[in-house]
Amino acid sequence: MNAPLLKVSGLGKSFGGVKAVDGIDFTLHKGELLALVGPNGAGKSTTFNMVNGQLRADRGSIQLEGQELVGLRPRAIWRQGVGRTFQIAETFASLTVVENVQMALISHGDKLFSMWRRAGDYQREEALALLDQVGMKPQADRPCSVLAYGDVKRVELAMAMANAPKLLLMDEPTAGMAPRERNSLMALTKQLVIDRGMAVLFTEHSMDVVFAYSDRMIVLARGRLIAEGKPLEVRDDPKVQAVYFGSGKTFEKEVA
Repeated sequence: MNAPLLKVSGLGKSFGGVKAVDGIDFTLHKGELLALVGPNGAGKSTTFNMVNGQLRADRGSIQLEGQELVGLRPRAIWRQGVGRTFQIAETFASLTVVENVQMALISHGDKLFSMWRRAGDYQREEALALLDQVGMKPQADRPCSVLAYGDVKRVELAMAMANAPKLLLMDEPTAGMAPRERNSLMALTKQLVIDRGMAVLFTEHSMDVVFAYSDRMIVLARGRLIAEGKPLEVRDDPKVQAVYFGSGKTFEKEVA
């Protein structure tokens, strides 16, 4: 197999005396969807935010195509080709659909407005092309404030694609969505991964989504990685079953 796109080694983060993430390792290759799952307090969000640069790791390494990301600010990581969507969709409700995507394109290009040119003229065609990929081009000139929530998530996905990401981070992408909307969004994401040759790391509470769309999954519990592999293999892992369905005694024995 080719060298991984993302390589996380010995990653750790503590808050006071609590080890939120305790020396985890994993890799992610181009063309993969990797699910990061675990019970509440497992360290998922902390891990996710360290990859994104919102939190700085206390120890360990995060490398994107061999380049170290630890210590870089989120904007610098965005410029390295890491996109992100959020659990609660981050769009400008007062702007139109296409204007939201134009703002993301302008941000990536670090362009300044000219006083002689309307902001709405900047990279409109590029924005429309991204909206076409997520099925939102027909609604390009509608305000985001009037969209259904599933459509807002599609707009956010188009915005996240504005920097042509090598790696896309998706934080609870289907939160608050009906089953049909969930499947539609994840099927679209899967197709984008195939078409663009990028990789996706996502956190998700809906296990039906994880089993249906992830290529591999990693499971955290109390800051440690307890299982990784194909979804059906991980589902049958005794440690995972103990953490999710049992008393936790199996897990306690393993990590004591």
